[in-house]
Amino acid sequence: MSIRVVVADDQELVRSGFTMILQAQPDIEVVAEAGDGAEAVAAVERHAPDVLLLDIRMPVMDGLDAARRVCAGSACKVVMLTTFDLDEYVYEALYAGASGFLLKDVRRDDLVHAVRVVAAGDSLLAPAVTRRLVADIVRRRHEEAAADVTPRRLEVLTAREVETLRLLARGLSNSEIATTLFVSEHTVKTHVSNVLSKLGLRDRVQAVICAYETGLVAPGSP
Repeated sequence: MSIRVVVADDQELVRSGFTMILQAQPDIEVVAEAGDGAEAVAAVERHAPDVLLLDIRMPVMDGLDAARRVCAGSACKVVMLTTFDLDEYVYEALYAGASGFLLKDVRRDDLVHAVRVVAAGDSLLAPAVTRRLVADIVRRRHEEAAADVTPRRLEVLTAREVETLRLLARGLSNSEIATTLFVSEHTVKTHVSNVLSKLGLRDRVQAVICAYETGLVAPGSP
């Protein structure tokens, strides 16, 4: 089955460009385009796509509000697109439920890869966005002196689930985590599912944020 995609951007040339790139793929079908956030929400409700490519800055309803509505009301995965890699946009988009965040200068192959990864249930951030995000998480953690509340948040996890979260935050895939922990990939999927459920997280991106916020991992840690 094809991956069904809605492309939402207020610039027609950008929309058309993304649509042309995606439509050229044998496993991807663009089912609708939208020129503002309200149209994007309506298109998701009408077509039930697997992935929504969503610009952050749009008229009528901005991308962040649209992402909140789509993520709260459907199983559609949202990939945010923007020319701005400012930290506040990343935070708001991820906490709205977005599964990916890419800059608009993304390469053709990386755009296609992002759609496939997110449709498969994983998450994706542009490397530059990830670096800024991690740095900002650490800064906020120090400013807010969150270390005192960290242990209580993770107490709901078993020791193996904590280790799974740590490895997940280091960027390991399920198969790599399975190899590291000497367990099956099915067991790892169960651990990841438990981590997300117990901590009230939507996906792996939010799990990575949690791992850094709680001090479970730190930039440069092995």
